[in-house]
Amino acid sequence: MTKPAALVSPQELERSAVVANNTMNRERGLTGVNSYARELGLDPLSRLACRSAPSWLDLCSGEGRALREAASVLPGDAVLTGVDLVGPLVPVPAPPTVREVVASVATWTPERTYDLITCVHGLHYVGDQLGLLARAASWLAPDGLLIAHFDPDSVRGPDGSPAGRAALTALRRAGFGYAPRRHRLTLAGGRAVRLPFRYLGADPAAGPNWTGQPAVASYYAPTP
Repeated sequence: MTKPAALVSPQELERSAVVANNTMNRERGLTGVNSYARELGLDPLSRLACRSAPSWLDLCSGEGRALREAASVLPGDAVLTGVDLVGPLVPVPAPPTVREVVASVATWTPERTYDLITCVHGLHYVGDQLGLLARAASWLAPDGLLIAHFDPDSVRGPDGSPAGRAALTALRRAGFGYAPRRHRLTLAGGRAVRLPFRYLGADPAAGPNWTGQPAVASYYAPTP
């Protein structure tokens, strides 16, 4: 595989058509056919309902339907945060327990930890996806759970060669689990994570990934 003539910066990536026009996770609800429960293999409510002041951070949250549906069931002291580059396209007042943040997940940082962190098909459109995973690991509560879809084939070396196997090895050493058939990464328990890679840039013209949708390729150089 040949390296693109020029990898784009985070700002250029977020202005690219493949990211700005992404609709992968905009309408997904909490349960049912097109739902978080189906995509994650876990009903978020089953994870949160038994907790005092449950907290859920949804990265690349789209319209925030799943968070809004959860808010109608969870107690009034729940903390439900959605972060999306575009945010809800139809402005509808959110329930008091839901905070919808319009920001780049590449630079946004929370002020607290969470019991549950999800990223449903969102990493496909993030440049430094390994960096985001490492940062998100520190946003988990000590007994929290992170679940995210991850495509190892989207990780490339400096020359464009596949680097997904090395990335998975490093993630597993850091405590992540990976289910290849479902392309799901999981991490139980918050922690500091340092992965041996330096982000070089992204290729928004990489083409479709395993979902059949156009996605981003992330380029890294190994570090000691």
